[in-house]
Amino acid sequence: MAVEKIWKLNPSIEIFNERSANTAVTHMGIEAIEVGPDFLRARMPVDERTKQPIGLLNGGSSVLLAESLMSTAGNWCVDFPNEFCVGQEINANHLRSARDGFVEGVARPIHLGRTSHVWECRITHEDKLVCISRMTLAVLQKKK
Repeated sequence: MAVEKIWKLNPSIEIFNERSANTAVTHMGIEAIEVGPDFLRARMPVDERTKQPIGLLNGGSSVLLAESLMSTAGNWCVDFPNEFCVGQEINANHLRSARDGFVEGVARPIHLGRTSHVWECRITHEDKLVCISRMTLAVLQKKK
């Protein structure tokens, strides 16, 4: 089955990383590593910036990675500059711990509607699922 290209903009790793400069994304060491026809992939280090005091990946760090990917990807799927997306709800299930190395997140759409999107992000560590997150985005019209 062929994968439908979902992007209305021309997304790239470079655009994600440039637009993230001086934000929580760069503070946490998150960097985009792949843009596919229907997904955005990034990685985040498991280090002193992203761990809990007991040495495990902080769940909030996972959510920050997931939200960063899903909201960026959502904004690449709308009629920019006339529309933009904002997060309305996010949830996450933390399934396994990570202590070192990198985690990888992959965001894919579940629903791309006219007024809302639903996205899913799967975060893995060494090919094992660490966290799964789902986010609802509102598609808003820019004021003229």
